[in-house]
Amino acid sequence: MTEPGVQSNSIHELARRAMADAHLEEAYRSSSLRLYTHRLSAIAKVPGFERLRDRAREIKRDVMEHLGDYLEQFESNIIRLGGEVHWAPTAEEASAAVLEICRRAGAREVVKAKSMVGEEIELNHALEAAGIRAVESDLGELIVQLAGERPAHIVAPAIHKTREDVSRLFVEHLHSEPTTEPERLTAIARGALREIFARAAVGLSGANFGVAETGSIVVIENEGNIRFSTTAPRIHIVLMGIEKLIPRFADLGIFLRLLARSGTGQKLTSYTSILTGPRRAGEDGPEEMHVILVDNGRIRTLADEKMREALYCIRCGACLNACPVYRKIGGHAYGWVYSGPIGALITPQFMGISNARELPFASSLCGACREVCPVRINIPDLLLHLRTEAQQRTETPRPPRSLVSERASMRIWAWAMKRPWAYSLGGALMRFGLKAFARWDTSSGGRWVKKFEWFPLSAWTESRDFPAPARMPFRDRWKKISTR
Repeated sequence: MTEPGVQSNSIHELARRAMADAHLEEAYRSSSLRLYTHRLSAIAKVPGFERLRDRAREIKRDVMEHLGDYLEQFESNIIRLGGEVHWAPTAEEASAAVLEICRRAGAREVVKAKSMVGEEIELNHALEAAGIRAVESDLGELIVQLAGERPAHIVAPAIHKTREDVSRLFVEHLHSEPTTEPERLTAIARGALREIFARAAVGLSGANFGVAETGSIVVIENEGNIRFSTTAPRIHIVLMGIEKLIPRFADLGIFLRLLARSGTGQKLTSYTSILTGPRRAGEDGPEEMHVILVDNGRIRTLADEKMREALYCIRCGACLNACPVYRKIGGHAYGWVYSGPIGALITPQFMGISNARELPFASSLCGACREVCPVRINIPDLLLHLRTEAQQRTETPRPPRSLVSERASMRIWAWAMKRPWAYSLGGALMRFGLKAFARWDTSSGGRWVKKFEWFPLSAWTESRDFPAPARMPFRDRWKKISTR
């Protein structure tokens, strides 16, 4: 089992470890790139996709502006349908609510569907401490549970694992025969989980959306395990962040058209379940439904008018797939449950800026995340806001092995930027000096600088390459063009 808590300020060390593993780096790069290209293909087939994004953003804005009213409506409808609502201001209170329900049911096992909120509140640790076995039923979550890791991606928890990795885990923990056939690996997992579904008294799931108008819980998946987890056990527990609400059932179609296409490039996931209360006469399903509404930093984010936009997120993972930093360092380098650009936003908000000071700086601010976000969250702008907050509210750490302080470097840079002659001289010296380090790269068809021999410049190329400067700088080209 993974270590509890937040290790987000260790992102530099964790990133170096990830980049030192060529196998791991390639797994992240190829998998996220595949999901990214699938998205491009999927959205190209949807007329008016940009209008859908605009409408979804407006709906989420409305929810955040009137969240209290929608939560009251949602709660009253769940109760009307025979369900129970539990309010959890903190992660500890959310886990305590789950444990109390399990104790009342006499449950010694809980079958869990995929839930990022469950990961967020460290539920598996709480259940284990209480002597209750938690079994992940999502294939990706089961793989990372067996590996003792956190999910590496919001929608694809085991994105960093190859078939060979999974086979070794199943041989060790499920005592299966070695195989790398995806169908066979899936069958092994299905066989191991079937008995759990049959005997577990409690099933737990997350929620992709909660519909305030009807009190419905909407969960989407590709495997069918959520349907088992929410219908076979006698009791169904829903862990839901309070920001997951949408106002009306009619709004659901908009988000369903956006979510799967943005996350995995599918028109729609294989299973979309709409759960409206516990079972009624003549129906299958659980006898009890408990909905735990989790705050855990969301109200604090809501109170910040600038950062409120981060709560629009529908957890599609598109920003991770598009992010060049995530592709390079992977999900575990972010040190908590949420990774990639959205993790760099909400981890400091949910867990406090002092626990995740370094995350807002782990971005190139290229804007790729903003371009793919289905609800148009302006992630680069929010990251800049958090960088300012981090500088104002926390002590700036000393750069490792630095010969000059970051502040002194910025002063030198600012001095040069105010003096065109100094800036031009610095650029000329830089171009002259880099000639010795630039090498032809056959894959890109150009000259690149990939390694500096001497510190401190060598630290720069430990984690980045960059093209050699043009022989004629833009300033000279512009002068040449403008004098024609």
